[in-house]
Amino acid sequence: MDGRKYRFRQVIRHPLRFVIRVIAGFRANQGLLLSGAVAYYTLLSVVPMFTLILVALSQVVDPQALLETTAATLELVAPGQSAGLTQQIATFINDWKLVGTVGLLILLFFSSLAFTALENAMCVIFHHRVAIRRRHFLISAIIPYVYILLMSLGLFAVSTASATLHAASSPELTLLGHTWTTEGVNALVVHALGILGEVLMLTSLYLVMPVGRLAFSHALIGGVTATILWELTRHFLIWYFSTLSLVNVIYGSLTSAIVILLSVEAAAIIVLLGAQVIAEYERIDDVPDAHASLET
Repeated sequence: MDGRKYRFRQVIRHPLRFVIRVIAGFRANQGLLLSGAVAYYTLLSVVPMFTLILVALSQVVDPQALLETTAATLELVAPGQSAGLTQQIATFINDWKLVGTVGLLILLFFSSLAFTALENAMCVIFHHRVAIRRRHFLISAIIPYVYILLMSLGLFAVSTASATLHAASSPELTLLGHTWTTEGVNALVVHALGILGEVLMLTSLYLVMPVGRLAFSHALIGGVTATILWELTRHFLIWYFSTLSLVNVIYGSLTSAIVILLSVEAAAIIVLLGAQVIAEYERIDDVPDAHASLET
């Protein structure tokens, strides 16, 4: 039987056992500790990265349209806190010339930290690949900046599509007896593009970050799984922080930073869980007695 079909059939027939294996592998790899490191460096990276992207794109695209798109994108990463982050980025964009070349290079360095931490975490999760083959350090050094470039192109595409829809649409759209304002339609399109971009970005991370060649179907499984988990978690976090949370009472002026860190921590856990799903899926044929354990 084909290996891919065998693995798929075993997961479908015994989903609970597979979930248990994923959780056990995640704990064995100290996934919470790894996700904490990824979240910390992401918190350091997110503002410099989006600032650099917007400074570059603002030379060819309307800055206000870029900021609106960025706010929608950041809402996917830090639910409920995108307004504060976007305001900080907008303040920097207005004075970016004061930073100078050295300052921009420093921002570029900080923008790459999250990708470096994520790559190291992936090496731990995909240890069965690292033991066989290691990646050249120059490739690891280039990967973060390639992703920053791809994110720039993606943000440019979404901003352009949103601006085109806004310019071409009438004030109202009537369909099947229902009327929507174009503002709502544009927001829906931007959100849908954001979800699609989220799936593609996560899939690409799972394709590139682990050492060696990963099947696209495996990476897509991880990307879709992580996206679904994150969307559920994101809506829960929005509800929790707006209704039950006591973070503002406990941390006061640090509330925004704490909420963003908790949100990014949750996102990092989900990203690494998606990687663990792929790793365990790959190792169904490699783990001793895997066939026997899954057949019983």
